[in-house]
This record gives sequence, C-alpha cells and structure tokens, in this order.
Amino acid sequence: MDSIEEIQSFLSVDARLDLKTLALQYVLGLTGTEAGRLMLSQNSLLLTSLISHTRDVCESIAKDACLALVNISADEPGARTLLVTRNNKDVTQDVDSDLDNIVVVLMKIIMDPDSSVADPACMILSNLTRPSGNIERVIELINKCGFTLDEVVSVFTKRQHNQKGANLHYLGPVLSNLSQSATFRRYLMDHERCVIQRLLPYTEYEASHIRRGGVVGTLRNCCFDTEHHIWLLSSEVDILPHLLLPLAGPEEFTDDEVDKLPPELQYLPESKVREADPDIRRMLLEALLQLCAKRSSRELMRDQNTYLILREFHKWEKDRAVLLACENVIDILIRTEDEIGQDNLSDIDVPPDLHEKFEKMDEDFNKD
Repeated sequence: MDSIEEIQSFLSVDARLDLKTLALQYVLGLTGTEAGRLMLSQNSLLLTSLISHTRDVCESIAKDACLALVNISADEPGARTLLVTRNNKDVTQDVDSDLDNIVVVLMKIIMDPDSSVADPACMILSNLTRPSGNIERVIELINKCGFTLDEVVSVFTKRQHNQKGANLHYLGPVLSNLSQSATFRRYLMDHERCVIQRLLPYTEYEASHIRRGGVVGTLRNCCFDTEHHIWLLSSEVDILPHLLLPLAGPEEFTDDEVDKLPPELQYLPESKVREADPDIRRMLLEALLQLCAKRSSRELMRDQNTYLILREFHKWEKDRAVLLACENVIDILIRTEDEIGQDNLSDIDVPPDLHEKFEKMDEDFNKD
C-alpha cells in the first residue's frame, strides 16, 4: 500500500473485510502527522469512503473510520473539506443532495441509541463546528438531518440515551461552537422553549469537564446578547447562581451577608470545591462581565451579593488570566452608577488607538 490510490481500492463498500481493516489502519496511521492529514484531506474520494464507513455494519471498521475523521477534522483545512464532501450514493439513497453530507451522517449516528461510534461522531462534529465560517452551514444541515434541535438537546440532557455506553459529552462543545451564531442563540433563548434552563445544571457536572466546559461556553456566548439579560437574570432562568456556584468555596459569611445571596449559595458545606479548570473559570467570569453591561443587570447582581462570592474567589485564584477576568467584573460591581456614568457599557466606542493599546497589553500579558 504505497499510494493513496491503492488504499482507495481497498476501501470500496464491497471490499473484503481484512483488506478494509488493513487499509483503514494505514489511513489512521497517516492521520498521526500534519503532512499525512493534509494529504488525506486533499483526496475527496478517500474522504467519501471514510464517511461511508462510519456507518459500516462492522464496529471495528466504523470505529477506525471515525477516529481517522476525528484527526483529519481537527485541522481547519480538513474540517472545511469534509463539510463539502459527499457520502457514497450506494450507502444512502436520499434524493436531496444535502442528505449525504457528513453532518447529516454524523447526526444520524449520534441520535441512534444503538450506535457504537456516537462519541467519536460527536468529536468530529465538534471539530467541524470550531471554524467560525462553518457554523451557519452546519446549523442548516442539522435542520435537514430529520431531527429537531429540541431532540438534539434532549439527547444531550438525557441520561443513558445511548445503549452502547457512549456518553455524548462532546455535544457540549458542539453547542458552545454553534452558540457563536445569532441564529442558534435565538433558538437557545426562545422564551417559550425553555432550552437554556435545561443546560444550567451542567455548570456543576462533575463527571466531565468537556460537557461542563461546553455548557459554560454556551452560556457565556448567550450573555453577549444584552437584550436578554433581564430575562436571564429573572426567576424564569435564574442564570446568576449557576454562574457563581462553580466559583464559590466553603467560606463562612455573616448572616446579613448570607441573606443577600441566592438560596443556592447560602451556607455551602465545608466540602464545597471550586471549578478546577481555569479555562472554565475564565468563561464563567466572562459571562458575568457581559451581564454587567446594563445598569438594570448590574443592580440585580449587586442585590444578590455577587461581589461577596467574587471577593473570596479572588483571594483563592492563582491563575493570572483568571484573576484579571475576576478583577474586570469586580471593578464594575464595586463602582456606583454615578461613577460608571453609562447605562449600557456595550454602547461605549473604544477609540482605535486605545483598542490597539489594549490588544498589545493582552499580548504582552499572555507572553508572560
């Protein structure tokens, strides 16, 4: 097997199982290097074969095909190419040309409770949605896969949907990536659907930092839409305790201080630990910072003693980037509205020279 063309001949649907196994193992080995992934991503016929074999009746074949696609899609050129690659017509008989796209194939795998490759399928979909230029196209294709977005969220939040042991944790990053789209955020924050409320408990999901981080990233992105802030902070959603609880520790407060806290944050046990992942902690603080944009939201956050939790968190935190994110929120909450002098902070135009200065400061900070 000294050429891609020869490998391709062993990956036809009717090829012998032993030959397909050897060919896929060889392809999987090639995906271990950047040069190998680039070479494979430039061969549309081979990619088509890999997509087809993700649904092979032989579990080992389907698994190797999925793992190869996980690696190829991890690079942006591979993700872009896969998104326009079609599945074999002898595997799917759908008339609509979009129905043989990799996204539709992956969604059918993920939604199948008997699929043994649902987890790597979630990982591929996560990789495909990472480049921002892919997001709207992926949303469009998900809507064509035969399942509604409500069903996708239900599968994510349902315990043991998959009967083969797949946990679907990587649907979390998929939701986070998709929530960069205003279209998807409108779905998440539809006041009648109660979608975002179903995601909130996962900010404290101990079993997987992948799922936890995906949900926190999704919530953070939703907080960029200032028109929804009052609704997010209202009793209908009650997002604030879910953002603060992972940042809270076992500290004891006076009765007067505790009385102002949301019930979920009052009298936490000595065993209470803070979020272990610094990236997730930073995203939680970025969400809180976005919620500080409007005066009405800031006042609600002050009324619920947000500063108290952040004050103790700041004493505990060691990561410099996370400390800076925390200080940004505290700086707003401890100032009076007269000192702030602006109802909506997101309306403030930063002069270009200051914007460049801030970017340079961020670059220097990250280098340190």
